[in-house]
Amino acid sequence: MKVAVVGACASGKSTLVSSLREVGYKARHVAQEHSYVPNMWQRICQPDVLIYLDVNYESIRTRRPHLDFRPEHLAEQNRRLAHARQYCHLYLDTNELNPTQVQDQTLSFLQQFRPE
Repeated sequence: MKVAVVGACASGKSTLVSSLREVGYKARHVAQEHSYVPNMWQRICQPDVLIYLDVNYESIRTRRPHLDFRPEHLAEQNRRLAHARQYCHLYLDTNELNPTQVQDQTLSFLQQFRPE
């Protein structure tokens, strides 16, 4: 099963993709947050499942305090991610979750998910 993971900076994409690969999924982070092409996530990897990781500005500042990231940057990334958010199979708000919880919720979803 091909899994694409999208989300704003510091939402946990890289960590989740690594953990999914460790257990055998063909997972890929798609840098949709940097693209002006709304459906780049579809064009790049044609995933069976799309996972959207959401994060707020406060969590970004906590997770990446060295990053020069402003609220307007997050707003722009969210705008670029709107299409992916609309079509995602799994939406996870990662603000109150640690990486293990994100992984556990994702694996639970994937074990039950049946591609169309």
